[in-house]
Amino acid sequence: MSPAVRRLIIVSGLSGAGKTIALNTLEDLGFYCIDNLPISLLNEFARQILDSSIQTAEVAIGIDARNPERDIVDLPGVITALKKQGLIIDLVFIEANDDVLTNRFSETRRKHPLSSESVSLATAIKKERQIMEDLSEHADIRIDTSYTMMHELRDLVRKRIAKRSLSSLSIQFTSFGYKHGIPRDADFVFDVRCLPNPYWEKDLRGLSGNDKPVIEFLAKHGQVSEMTEQIKKFLVYWIPQFEADNRSYLCVAVGCTGGHHRSVYIIEQLAEFFRSQGKPVIISHRDI
Repeated sequence: MSPAVRRLIIVSGLSGAGKTIALNTLEDLGFYCIDNLPISLLNEFARQILDSSIQTAEVAIGIDARNPERDIVDLPGVITALKKQGLIIDLVFIEANDDVLTNRFSETRRKHPLSSESVSLATAIKKERQIMEDLSEHADIRIDTSYTMMHELRDLVRKRIAKRSLSSLSIQFTSFGYKHGIPRDADFVFDVRCLPNPYWEKDLRGLSGNDKPVIEFLAKHGQVSEMTEQIKKFLVYWIPQFEADNRSYLCVAVGCTGGHHRSVYIIEQLAEFFRSQGKPVIISHRDI
């Protein structure tokens, strides 16, 4: 990246979802990082980034629900104004489902920042989700860590955020199983449960869509090829529309029942095609 390009990553999200891990990962990659910056100081901080008072061109800050609610509501507008001044900004929102967040706080015995003697953990999590909902909707990238291990989150931060090309849209292709829930960070979700299922073949049940016998099984079915081609055509048409809207990220999720066979195979096919078209591509198989 040219030293003249000044980039700010704002990492926000729900307490316990992984914001600190994301910031630590960015810091390890050379970003100048500050956690829990008051939103009221963001304009002044951005000015220092733009006039090079901060030496590094890549900066990341953490923002959470401890800010005044009014400031959180106003943040998307502040970001829009700063972008017009020439600052490249990515708003990242990290989340997880309520059960996972509850378990994490219980296991670590940490106190939720919004809980108190009169506010239970469950109530605090619900309140925080309400406060941060609008920010979540404005995020450039949303990462759901409900089924993500610590090392997987670090890898996502490295690939999807830190190392992405600033001049093109980055596409994450994710396979998943419906029995484990739909990825909350998906922009497009395709259901392929209607396709022939290798699970019912005894010799294929324990394999995945990355294994040769499963690949051969699925490749010989015309329905699978037809579904793959139609998803591909849909994305070929719509991805340029997202690029024209200056989107930086797009998450495409394909789901089957368990997330082991059909969705994995189709995701690999899609990723291979779009990589051959020169698109920055990341593959994530959530449930294998």
